[in-house]
Amino acid sequence: MSRIEKGRSYIGESVVRPQTARLLAGRGVFTDDVVLPRMLHVAFVRSPHAHARMLSIDSTEARTLPGVVAVVTGEEMAPVCSGWVGTLAHFQGMKSAMQRPLAVGKASWQGEPVAAVVAESRAIAEDGVSRVRVEWEPLPAVTDPETALDPSTPVIHPELGDNLAFKLELKSGDADAAFKSADAVLTETFTMGRHTGVTLEARAILADFDPSERRLTVYHSFQSPNMMQDILARHLGLPEQDVRVICKDVGGSFGIKVHIYPDEMATCTLSVMLGRPVKFTADRLESFVSDIHAREHRVKAELAVKRDGTILGMRVDDLSGIGPYSVYPRTSAVEGNQTIRLTPGVYRFRDYSARLSVVFQNKTPMCQYRAVGHPIAFAVMEAMVDRAARELNLDPVEVRRKNYVTAEMYPHTSQTGYFFERLSHEEALDKLLEISDYRALCAERDARRAHRVYRGLGLCAFIELTTPGPAFYGVGGARISSQDGCTIKLEPSGKLTCMTGVTEQGQGTDTMIAQVVASAVGVAMEDVRVLTGDTMVSPYGGGTWASRGAGIGGEAALQTGKAIRANILKVAAAILQCEPEDLDIRLGKIVDALTGEVRLDLAELGRVAYFRPDTLPKDFQSELTVTRHYVPRHQGFAFTNGIQLSHVEVDVETGFVRLLKHWCVEDCGRIINPRLVDEQIRGAIVQGIGAALYEHLVYDEQGQLLTGTMMDYLVPMAAEMPEIVVGHVETPTAYAEGGFKGAGEAGTAGAPGAVLNAVNDALAPFGARVTSQPITPEVVLKALGAL
Repeated sequence: MSRIEKGRSYIGESVVRPQTARLLAGRGVFTDDVVLPRMLHVAFVRSPHAHARMLSIDSTEARTLPGVVAVVTGEEMAPVCSGWVGTLAHFQGMKSAMQRPLAVGKASWQGEPVAAVVAESRAIAEDGVSRVRVEWEPLPAVTDPETALDPSTPVIHPELGDNLAFKLELKSGDADAAFKSADAVLTETFTMGRHTGVTLEARAILADFDPSERRLTVYHSFQSPNMMQDILARHLGLPEQDVRVICKDVGGSFGIKVHIYPDEMATCTLSVMLGRPVKFTADRLESFVSDIHAREHRVKAELAVKRDGTILGMRVDDLSGIGPYSVYPRTSAVEGNQTIRLTPGVYRFRDYSARLSVVFQNKTPMCQYRAVGHPIAFAVMEAMVDRAARELNLDPVEVRRKNYVTAEMYPHTSQTGYFFERLSHEEALDKLLEISDYRALCAERDARRAHRVYRGLGLCAFIELTTPGPAFYGVGGARISSQDGCTIKLEPSGKLTCMTGVTEQGQGTDTMIAQVVASAVGVAMEDVRVLTGDTMVSPYGGGTWASRGAGIGGEAALQTGKAIRANILKVAAAILQCEPEDLDIRLGKIVDALTGEVRLDLAELGRVAYFRPDTLPKDFQSELTVTRHYVPRHQGFAFTNGIQLSHVEVDVETGFVRLLKHWCVEDCGRIINPRLVDEQIRGAIVQGIGAALYEHLVYDEQGQLLTGTMMDYLVPMAAEMPEIVVGHVETPTAYAEGGFKGAGEAGTAGAPGAVLNAVNDALAPFGARVTSQPITPEVVLKALGAL
């Protein structure tokens, strides 16, 4: 190759993930695969009661079991690991109780760890657990959020005074005046059930404390290694630099693996106490009672509209139950906070008031899960829009179009203070109608009703909060990095090694970063090796959550790639005795910028720079390792938007809902890898559909989880899923050179609302309507009056 006409950009290409072959070959290394010399295993004694006082713990029999190394209680662990309180300073008035790795004195949910058995194997540890005798005094359980604040309801944490964790009121304009001037006022109460994220790889952690150097190395299936490093250092009294967190392959996370869990903190504490490696891997049964839960909401909504469909105002009252503790360090108030702040954001009306009450209860702690608060917000908003259209005999498409924040209104600040640089509701709607052939579907639906086939179509417009800046956690005092770094070094071989603070959990972060780096530098993508998830190696960063990987990590990679490209060209110019501006990098070759003539291989440049710098000018120093950081400064979040359409058929005899097809058009800014974005969207839609139709953590009045196995908890499977069509509109952000935003949660944000509206459309001929999720056959039949 003597001439290269132009370079290649991988941005916008559907590149297959390089690690796919390794994972399919079974060469992935997940936390439970890691085995260390002298490694011990821990199993936990968990409370069988939702709320109970521990009168005594007798571990005598367990300690005598061969292979058991230690049995540790909360009192014994407390001096080694300090407790934590999950509140944020900017959530004024928020409160929660002190939480510890192992409960002390009483348990507050079924499944809370109260003692640890450490043994030579997991099986022995579990046998030891069965030999620990706990004398319990059951206490009344608080399970219903509606009555959690009643004077007659027991207070879970007496030191807090009541069961209210947080309350918030928002007001924009004059909602009361809007309702007085309305032609119609619609009122609805929505109930959204608890569910959780069922990751393929359960939570797992392996802690290895070296007493000789007092250094702790932790292998962790986690999303945010630097956050964990900081928390372990502070609560175990270790210097931060002496704690190393390594996240190897992670088998899914969805927000489940970004929180501090008592059993994981206990595992690390046990390693410090025993001076040996200790591993904990949650089994599927304990995952259901120990992984964070999500979404338990009761939302009362009122909508004021004119006869022509113009929305005048809205009132929302959200009640959310979060279990006995606000989860550390992100807090359990963010879910409800985002729900009431996001609800009206798609539309232009200004008069809005909202109230949020977050209450404690004796259930598994609830916290942030994929698309925090979004599915609730848009299911409520879009269900109210559809109901308005139906009651006013208007086209639901046109009602949306009439009320959208339109292109000429940007930049726009929402009713609740969110800044929208530019969104594309109209373009997304137009594209959705086109790719779905919406009008033909409506005609087919109407025709089939004559034959007693009840199909429905449901729209759900949404916005997604991505790329969060410092205002998200930093202002509240949580030490969660809002910036991310990227380090790139040119190896002597001419290949690039890239280390980034964002992490890979199966979504293709390392592929996306490699595409950006290869494009920015001018090399082949296979010449870029990306390393993530090691606090000793990677630049400090926040990890991957809230759709921040591309928006923050991608921009950091772009800027680092540009910087090392400039440095490479300086070295090349020194070797070739010309100016850097006369040269270019194309497909890993230094070429003449004008003619494309190949002047130098990067491997030869690396050889000279590393091994023969004596041949370079004496006042020249090669800098072939570069680090750059990026934090969003110009806006709190890079919001994205989109709209989904669900097509369903409801069997009015059995109540079963059959998914026929699903469409989503989303706008995540400049797309780096369309294939990865499409699969992110599809996977997220499946999770949203799971919440809408299947997944439900059901408790009885005593706080006992009734659906805590894979037999009882319905995870959506491929057989139930419809064809999912994904389309895109691209509105790059102008605040970052790459124009990247986030895409990880958009599917989950809109799917439940689309399915809810589709089911209600199918039930419309019967005058029936559902307002609770999951929409089980029982829910449908009750709406039809058949139960």
